[in-house]
Amino acid sequence: MDPTKTRKFVEQLWDDSIIPKLVDYIRIPNKSPLFDPHWQEHGYMEEAVSLIESWCRAHSVDDMTFEVVRLEGRTPLIFMDIPGNADRSILLYGHLDKQPEMTGWREDIGPWTPLVENDKLYGRGGADDGYAAFAALTAIGALKDQNIPHARCIILIEACEESGSYDLPYYMDTLASRIGTPDLVICLDSGCGNYEQLWCTTSLRGLIGGNLVVDVLTEGVHSGDASGIVPSSFRVIRQLLSRVEDESSSTVIPRDFYVNIPRERVEQAHYAADILGSEVYAKFPFVHGAQPISSGTSELVLNRTWRPALAVTGAGGLPPLESAGNVLRPMTAVKLSLRLPPTCDAGAATARLKGILERDSPYGVKVRFEPEQAATGWDAPAISPWLAKAIEKASRAYFGRPAVYMGEGGSIPFMAMLGERFPQAQFLVTGVLGPHSNAHGPNEFLHIPTGKTLTCCVAEVIADHYNSRQD
Repeated sequence: MDPTKTRKFVEQLWDDSIIPKLVDYIRIPNKSPLFDPHWQEHGYMEEAVSLIESWCRAHSVDDMTFEVVRLEGRTPLIFMDIPGNADRSILLYGHLDKQPEMTGWREDIGPWTPLVENDKLYGRGGADDGYAAFAALTAIGALKDQNIPHARCIILIEACEESGSYDLPYYMDTLASRIGTPDLVICLDSGCGNYEQLWCTTSLRGLIGGNLVVDVLTEGVHSGDASGIVPSSFRVIRQLLSRVEDESSSTVIPRDFYVNIPRERVEQAHYAADILGSEVYAKFPFVHGAQPISSGTSELVLNRTWRPALAVTGAGGLPPLESAGNVLRPMTAVKLSLRLPPTCDAGAATARLKGILERDSPYGVKVRFEPEQAATGWDAPAISPWLAKAIEKASRAYFGRPAVYMGEGGSIPFMAMLGERFPQAQFLVTGVLGPHSNAHGPNEFLHIPTGKTLTCCVAEVIADHYNSRQD
């Protein structure tokens, strides 16, 4: 490929068409089913699918087939099939469903109010992961523009990823004969440590999500009358969480949730930490004076990629401050998110967590843990020499710097599923979620130059994939 031509093609399409379409996409509150159980009635998911469909059909490449596959009662799936010049195939993956609104957005923007400012497109879902369908098809278009041969390419865009991809296995089974057996998977739903290099995700953590509920009373009572006699549901929650996490260090206590970290991943973490330096933690919006939980950047990288971590992401039974009277509340509930090491079995870990939390209930109160989602993580297979060479070549050609390999702290349930289905496949897992992009939180943004450059890199890797078996 001619990098100058590739960049010109990609940048023009992004500027003229993709960015305006992403602006429209951000306006659609198509929250994932876990956060909008009535998504079918609201119609936002259908609106987002239609938006992407119209663009993809308008920018269809030669002989491409496009279909919105719909299984009854399940979120839709976009399926694109682009014939190639070899008896091999590549699967490109992304998703279009979004996380909920979250509070704390800047006054001039919001989750559904897009704004382009200083090379950034603000709004929910642009970077996670609405850009993926556009970037994947544009990368293939760049190949066609230069008459570069490539393998057959299948683009899958699901609408259930933020809910744990629970619909996707049904589509994979339904489409199995049409998908075949890809020998390269490109996933565009991951992150990057900076915006100056091509970052390749080598592992993803697993996840257990669910609600811990403690019931003490059938109704609230005067706190002056009952405190000292009736145990506080909030204090019981604190006791139960202490079974899982050491609150003074944030260390997860049960050894069931740990695995042995492969030496290669430790070495990659050290290298990534050397490149990023203080940016490992400085990318987060700490209040003045706040510090990370460790001073060692390598340890922080390993903490967020290969060690378990507990977070409380929501609460129930707690009135807002202005409505909180002197009442001993009848119950407290918290939503837990336990990140698991990539190779820790989520099913077994969920059963273990439920047992830890529900056994020996303090004071005999009613305790229950209600799992909502469980996803096993993923550890990439050993990289083939051709792919390592192609990734390095692409990073240097379009970013001007070497590629970097690092695990990610988030979860992409689809990757573990694909690893099991296609054990011989190679994987390029990457994305645009870099410093301060704040996926899932307020002020999420897509770094537009990185989106463009990553699109170029994907095109280059697809081209080299074809050549890897022609030598």
